Amino acid sequence: MAEEGSALGLAGGLLKAAAFAGRAHGKQTRKGDGTPYVNHPIQVAEFLTEIAGITDLAILQAALLHDVVEDTSVTLADIRAAFGDQVAGYVQEVSDDKSCTRHERKAAEIEHARTASRGAKLIKLADKLHNLRSVQGTPPASWDQHRAHAYFGFASEILEACRGTNAALEAAFEHELSQDISVQGSAPSPGLRSDYVAGDWRKHTPDA
Repeated sequence: MAEEGSALGLAGGLLKAAAFAGRAHGKQTRKGDGTPYVNHPIQVAEFLTEIAGITDLAILQAALLHDVVEDTSVTLADIRAAFGDQVAGYVQEVSDDKSCTRHERKAAEIEHARTASRGAKLIKLADKLHNLRSVQGTPPASWDQHRAHAYFGFASEILEACRGTNAALEAAFEHELSQDISVQGSAPSPGLRSDYVAGDWRKHTPDA
């Protein structure tokens, strides 16, 4: 009975966070395939459970909520009131400062990932893993092959900053980096270029 109660508590907590994220993201859609945006945080949480083996409710709730402060009108105070300090802390760690330029945000994200909590690193890895798969499958319409390679390079720096967090998740991440990508009819080539040097993502990533 104790195990059943624990499972029900986990399921209820996840449903609460998923519903909250769904309301917050509303009609937002993903840039590439136009699917409801909430599908992305749901997939991030699924990667954490299925690939990384995570069952910690606070981490999974924060994964479901990881973009609500950054991309909606929801505040950290709202998250704290609904889910507590730990979840709010994880969400704060993985939220970008939208007052900064894109280059500033990405550089800060790489730097912060090195010292982030384990929970935040797990969410970052799962988030970027899903983004890599999305770029490989249905990249944003405005992207070309150079922009896609730049994102794979940026993601590889996030991976290095989070090394030692979860072997299974990191292995899945490495596999995705090695996959061929083809954007707008370009010849397929490995997502992470063999000649990539840290910081090269800036060359083909708009700063605005």
